[in-house]
Amino acid sequence: MSDDTIRLVTIGRIIRGRWRLLALFALVGALLGYGASVLFPPRYTTSASVLLPGTWEERELLTQTEVATSSVVVDRAAARLGWAGVSGSDLRDHVGAKATDGNIIKISGTAETPERAQRLSDQVAKEFVSYATRIATESADPEAAQELAALQKSVEDTSRRISKLADATDPGDTVESVQTRTELEKLRTALREAISTIKQADPVDDEAKNMVVMGSAARPTGEAPPTRTQLVAGGALLFFLFAVIGHLTAARMGRRLRGEAEITAALGSALLGTVDVPVRRPTHRPEGRGPRAWLRRLLGLDVRWDIPAPQTSGDEASRQIRYRRVCSRLRDRLPAPQRLLVVHPEGDEIARRAAGQLVVEAGSNPALRAVAVPVSRPMVPDRDHEAGALVVVSAGSWTAAELSGIAEACADAKHAVVGVVLAGPVRATRSAGVPRPAAEPALTDLEGELDDARGVTG
Repeated sequence: MSDDTIRLVTIGRIIRGRWRLLALFALVGALLGYGASVLFPPRYTTSASVLLPGTWEERELLTQTEVATSSVVVDRAAARLGWAGVSGSDLRDHVGAKATDGNIIKISGTAETPERAQRLSDQVAKEFVSYATRIATESADPEAAQELAALQKSVEDTSRRISKLADATDPGDTVESVQTRTELEKLRTALREAISTIKQADPVDDEAKNMVVMGSAARPTGEAPPTRTQLVAGGALLFFLFAVIGHLTAARMGRRLRGEAEITAALGSALLGTVDVPVRRPTHRPEGRGPRAWLRRLLGLDVRWDIPAPQTSGDEASRQIRYRRVCSRLRDRLPAPQRLLVVHPEGDEIARRAAGQLVVEAGSNPALRAVAVPVSRPMVPDRDHEAGALVVVSAGSWTAAELSGIAEACADAKHAVVGVVLAGPVRATRSAGVPRPAAEPALTDLEGELDDARGVTG
């Protein structure tokens, strides 16, 4: 695969070519998700709301949320609930609190059953209100208490003076009575100011003392996430994505050659042309036998997904023209009719069929003999009557090192590589009135020659 940006068509190609393997990975992920749901029992979560009257700053609300989930509050709630084998430390991870709009603190509780979750939330909310009220009461400043007592005494003294003056006041319109009434009004004003000062003293403590639990927590009707369904679906999706990413990574790290220039450079010869090989199903690598090969075919691993789908070719006559043109260029490169080896990698089915078709089309000018060369340990028959080798390969199947190994094997057997032919799969179409050539029987007859070549190699 090139370094171009990955497109959706690439993902679709992976899904079409490897859907069985991807389905297997998704199934494994789903089973692991189900196993995780069995290990972790279902949980239920609900919350109770506590109203904090008055004006509160954000930092004060955050402080109250910390108090609501403190060890003191949770330990008290655990003692009140009296659940067997459950302590405050066990409940601490199952209790949460957060501040919301309107000075409301939501205290959430998580438990194995809806009833327990409801009781836990309600009990923690009650203990929080009780503890916050007690803190507000006990944390009063002693100096502020003394000031409040002095103010209250001043109010009482002022009230007595007003009462005495009111009794001694002359109801007439004399100067003395007017002055007296004026002084009484001043005293009443001072009294009102003192009362207002008392009410404004330590407002936070008063607000803390007025916290209210806004009803009981609602009983949960569904499991808290992640549920069993979510774990199963998440495991399947995660493993599916891992499989897709693995295919993309393997394709980007691949070194198989696809370009004509790269292939001819690896083989050290010139390109004589490209030929089409009709196929009715996706091409694959060596079939092999045994459990491993059967498993690869079952999972679709023998089918190359990173090769584009075969294009629709012309009719059989047009495909024959390509082979004849290759044979014509080959004759032009040879001084006289000679014998040549047609070398193709062992396991390259497309190249094998193209080599067989070239043998049929060339006839005796030049006389061609097809030989399959193992890529792992390339070995070409020694030169007998052949004047060189013609290499037939399919694009996107082999690396530069593998093709160079074939070229070196030809040179080691004293066969000069006279040319390279690229074979590509196409979807077959037949034109009316054009007979099918006898290429397949020729391929069958070719098996004996391949066996002879392997015997010579051995």
